[in-house]
Parts: sequence; structure tokens; C-alpha cells
Amino acid sequence: MSATVRKRVLLVGIGNDSRGDDGLGWQFLQDIEALAPEVEVAYRYQLQVEDADVIRPFDVVVFIDATRTALADGFSWQPCKPVADISFSTHRQEPGTILYLARELFGSGARGYVLAISGYTWALGEGLSVAARENLSRAKSFLLGQLNNQLQPA
Repeated sequence: MSATVRKRVLLVGIGNDSRGDDGLGWQFLQDIEALAPEVEVAYRYQLQVEDADVIRPFDVVVFIDATRTALADGFSWQPCKPVADISFSTHRQEPGTILYLARELFGSGARGYVLAISGYTWALGEGLSVAARENLSRAKSFLLGQLNNQLQPA
């Protein structure tokens, strides 16, 4: 009999909950924490080079962010590849850059994914639009399935 070792999973919610649907990443984390207590979460306004150290010890990292793009299912799920593309300002980095830095600086072997959720309103003010909430619900159901299947060892 062999013991199943669960992978360490980090969900990184990117956004700003005071700018309408830009808060989708944070709301996702708030909802998922109760449904999947085995994963760890990190709230970010934007990704910074220091986040390479944050993701270093994890096996899987999922970056969750709102997008202005109208996606067919209201969300998209894509593998995130490490990319050596440090932007001019180190105060806003792409998920691929964070994965690259974690590998180069710390030897991390984390697999990365990006979960983008379609949003519609971006003005100052709290609260998600009705359509964004529907997309959020579909994205949560999808990720919970991924946590139970693909993201865990066979």
C-alpha cells in the first residue's frame, strides 16, 4: 500500500476589489478557501518579482485574474510557461515571468496555469457585475474539478 502525496497548490488571485469586476481574482480566492482548504492562497494587486520567492515551494501555481476579453465559457484555462521577459518596471510582471524567475533564482519546478475570468465593469466601486458572478461560478466549478483530478498525482 502506498501513501498518496498531495501536491502543494498555490492560488494567486490578482486584482482590486474596489474596481468592480477587477476583483474577480480576489473573490475567487475567498470562495475557494472554504471549498478547498488544502490549497494555499495569495492575494495580489499585481505580480512583482518578489512573488518568485512566494511560489518557490509549491508544485502547482494557478494565477487567477479578470480579463476584459469576452471568453466563450466566461473563463479560460491555459498552461503558463516560464518566460524570460522582465518588464521595464519591476512592479508589474506577467505570470510567466514569475515562473521563470522562480526557476532561475530558486530552482523551482512549479507547474503554472492561468485562469482568466471575463469581467465587464471596471469603474470604482465595490461589487461584481451579475455576468461576472456567473463566470466566476463556472470558473470555480472547473477549478475544483482540476484540483480533484489533474492537479493531484495519479
